[in-house]
Amino acid sequence: MRLRNAALFAFIGMTVLTVLLAAGFIRDLSAFMSGAVAAIALLASGIHLLASFSLTVFLYVFHKGSAA
Repeated sequence: MRLRNAALFAFIGMTVLTVLLAAGFIRDLSAFMSGAVAAIALLASGIHLLASFSLTVFLYVFHKGSAA
């Protein structure tokens, strides 16, 4: 397996994880607005989403920048 293919597979996996974390963040935001979840849970969910999104962007740029 070449580095470019490995970067593509990692990018696809991180994209799926980011979508899952985005759905969890929306769920936590909705629960926070109704008063069912504390603000710290919303903050933790947002930090996880931001970390996942930034890694997804890194893997996309790494995949595009790697030699063909």
